[in-house]
Amino acid sequence: MHRPAALVTLGRGWGVRALAGQLRHCSETPVLPAKPIIAAKYPFQVDLEAGKRYAWCACGHSKKQPFCDGSHKTAAPDISPVRFKLDEPKSVWLCGCKHTKSPPYCDGTHKEEFIQKAELPNQP
Repeated sequence: MHRPAALVTLGRGWGVRALAGQLRHCSETPVLPAKPIIAAKYPFQVDLEAGKRYAWCACGHSKKQPFCDGSHKTAAPDISPVRFKLDEPKSVWLCGCKHTKSPPYCDGTHKEEFIQKAELPNQP
């Protein structure tokens, strides 16, 4: 009788196959959720138009910060931009560190030590 293999997830996210009572590793590296890179250690003040659609870069790879230029498609395919539009024109602060808890807006996370001590990727 043939038993199908079952994928078992362990506490650290490691994939293991259980086959006929035996366990074997599928991967030695845990699969972790994608994390953005820090694009800037400060927010971007921008004047936004009413009714216009915007795409805020959530991955940190865009060369047009704080907005998306499509870089996530190859650099961070598991991270999508935050799309939004405003009902009225407004001047806002958009997050540059990509670690805000209220995307796309800055919540002050860039002031934390892990952001301020981080090395930024090479800028053109």
